[in-house]
Formats: sequence, structure tokens, C-alpha cells
Amino acid sequence: MSGNEIVTDVVIIGAGPVGLFAVFELGLVDLKCHVIDILDRAGGQCAELYPEKPIYDIPAFPEISGQGLTDNLMKQIQPFGAEFHFSQMVKSVEKLEDGSFRLTTDADEVFLTKVVVIAAGGGSFQPKRPPVENVEEYEGKSVFYAVRKMDDFRDQDIVIVGGGDSALDWTLNLEPLARSLTLVHRRDQFRGHADSVNKMRALVEEGRINFITGQLGRLEGENGQLSEVYLKTAGGELGVPATRLLPFFGLTMKLGPVADWGLDLHDNALVKVDTEKFETSEKGIFAIGDINWYPGKLKLILSGFHEGALMAQAAKKIVHPDQKVVFQYTTSSTQLQKKLGVA
Repeated sequence: MSGNEIVTDVVIIGAGPVGLFAVFELGLVDLKCHVIDILDRAGGQCAELYPEKPIYDIPAFPEISGQGLTDNLMKQIQPFGAEFHFSQMVKSVEKLEDGSFRLTTDADEVFLTKVVVIAAGGGSFQPKRPPVENVEEYEGKSVFYAVRKMDDFRDQDIVIVGGGDSALDWTLNLEPLARSLTLVHRRDQFRGHADSVNKMRALVEEGRINFITGQLGRLEGENGQLSEVYLKTAGGELGVPATRLLPFFGLTMKLGPVADWGLDLHDNALVKVDTEKFETSEKGIFAIGDINWYPGKLKLILSGFHEGALMAQAAKKIVHPDQKVVFQYTTSSTQLQKKLGVA
């Protein structure tokens, strides 16, 4: 075992509401979790696609936003100290001789774990590729769909395209590092938070960044390295120096690498599980939430919460087969209340 491998009881793939609540249920039975998500923050589909849209079917909350639900879950799981690994995707899962698993992400992080929980919603969010010729040649070299290391953008001519929170957040965060930064959006109205829009406009006023109304036209460069981006604007084609391009054109849902892990699938789109433990066809790998399938399955957040509770009991038996699982209620168990920091 090399020193840079992360050893844990459970790896949860997906930081949406169901993945987050799984941290809580696993924490109650003393299992330590690491959570991996392809997005750059917790909340999954709720926080990414409809952060301010009301949800009406969460028990005890007549109405709550996707972001509000995420914030509450993050507060609820705080006592258990889960560690999060954002902006990365699990690309391989290898079963070891002792029954544990080695997971490797596309950011080259390696995890050793006894239990894997797939809570990836409809699959992994994949960035939508901009409709620009030859963009593939530059991907991973000078065109990026997420920021893994901010230092890779230091002293670069950065062009960011988009009008949502990701485009605005990275405009604000990368401006101090950039040699130059240009934000491009097809119109002078934004979907992102008003505060971020105001901060961006202030940077434009101060001459620290450029904002151009237009669309991506074509890319120029060689050997995967951009030198210039040409924009389609109302005044015609406009060239902008660019050594880094961040296009935020939204996300699409795909099952992703999970499809290649040898698990039994339903209609090649969902992971089959039992309804006792929500375990897949591979012992030690569970699937909860919208990514799983069983007869009568309902794609509701509350169903995923229930699945997570049963999964945690089964996971405990795998990680600590020598320990008896004693079912306890948080209302009456001082032991559980101490874990939650309320006793």
C-alpha cells in the first residue's frame, strides 16, 4: 500500500441529498466516510440545477429549496467529519483479494475502502461541450470544464464563457491570478446570484476584467495550446487572447463509468439492487437514490433517505463483522446523542 492512498470505511460516490444523508446514517453506526462528486460543491442535482426552486415533498418541510435542503444536510452531518473530494469522478473500481475495493478518480486520488455506496443520482454530470470545431484537441490542455488547481490558471489569459453561478464564481476567484480575464455571455443578463453579478460588474468598471456580449466562434492555437479565441458579436468577429478557456455550457446526465463496473443494470441505465440492503450484484457495493432500480422504485428524495438507512446497517456488518449491530433511536440513546454533540 502506497502512502498516498486514502484508507476509509466507506466511499460514497455522489454528494447529493441522498449521499449526504448516507453520511449521517453511516456515522450513527461509527463508519467513517469519504464523499466524491464530479461537481465543485455539495448538493448534486438539487444545488446545481434548481438551487432556489421549491421542493414540496420532503417530510416536515412544507417547502424547502434545493440549496436549503443541502445546507441543512451539511449541518446535520457535521458531527461525523466526512471528507469531501469535489470536481472529480471515480473512473475505476477494483476488488481486492480481501474483499475490499480500490477506487481511482480522474484526479488520480486513490481510495481503499471496505464499502462503496453509489449515490450518483441519474449518473454523473458531464459538461456540455461547446459547439466549436476541434475543441477536443484542446481539452485537458488549455480548455477545461472545471477548475481542479487554481494555480494552473496563474498568469494566463483566461476566457470564461457562461452566465450561471459557475461562470461568475470562477470569474471572481480567478481574476486575482490571471494575466487577463474575459467573461463572455450571449446576453447582458445572468442566471447567477445577484451579489456575484454585482461584484463582476464592479471588476469590469475598475478595468480589471473584460465583459463581452457574444458567443464562441472558433479557436486558434497549436498542439493543444490555445492562443486566441474568436467570438461572434453584434459587431462581427472579435479575437481575444486566450491561453485558458473555461466554457460553462451546463451539464448533462450520463451513467458514466458506473456502466463499466460489471454491476447488473436495469435497461442499461440504472443499477439493480435488493430491497433488504440496497446492495448491488457485487457484495460490498451499494446503490441508493435515483441511480438504483428495484420493483416499485419511486425516484423520490425521501425514498433515497430510507434506502440509506437500511444500507448503513448492512455496511456496518461488512466493515465490523465482529460487532453486533444494536438498533438505537436518536431520541432515547445517549450514545447516539453524544455522537451528535447534543448530549
